[in-house]
Amino acid sequence: TIRYLSLHDNKYIRYFPGHTKKVVTLCMSPIDDAFISGSMDKTIRLWDLRSQNCQGLMHLSGRPVAAFDPEGLIFAAGVNSESVKLYDLRSFDKGPFATFKLPQDKECDWTGLKFSPDGKMILISTNGNVIRLIDAFQGNPLQAFMGFTNHKGIPLEASFTPDARYVFSGSTDGKVHCWSTESGVKMAILQSDHPGPIQCIQFNPKYMMMASACQNMAFWQPAVDD
Repeated sequence: TIRYLSLHDNKYIRYFPGHTKKVVTLCMSPIDDAFISGSMDKTIRLWDLRSQNCQGLMHLSGRPVAAFDPEGLIFAAGVNSESVKLYDLRSFDKGPFATFKLPQDKECDWTGLKFSPDGKMILISTNGNVIRLIDAFQGNPLQAFMGFTNHKGIPLEASFTPDARYVFSGSTDGKVHCWSTESGVKMAILQSDHPGPIQCIQFNPKYMMMASACQNMAFWQPAVDD
């Protein structure tokens, strides 16, 4: 069951029941009160924050990952760690308008999917040692980001910088890795004080600030020379 929490008074405003197994994907629309969820029960559900009733239901053939595009008009669903399907939010019941088939990752599963802030690329996170970047229009593979540690087979979130020029990801050894989306070259490895695997990386969309989290959270800002 998904819960809607009010931070103002620390109370749950609404519950969203329906999934029968663990929820592994949750994404809020960038433009309105819609959100999307995916579960190990092999379904994706569309919701509206104002109603506890599911607004739409899709049955898939495997574990889903899903995300809205930056304009909130379409959403992408990754299925079976091998294909990305694009749906028009207004007519998703008619099926995907585009399907991208990728070589299946046999050593790991897809655990996250994100559009770049400019909507031109899709980032696919895994529970292995690779992060994939594909073109959002044709589905062509663009980059495979590697060279970070994930010996435990856990989901490690990767995120775009707000200008979509770089991708950052955590690792199980407490380091943060950065790659160029254009060249695929690793740009930096940042040391941190995280005692455990860094599973979450997020950027403030308006300011030059990044947050990383294991059991603890750290905020990052670029150094400014005098």
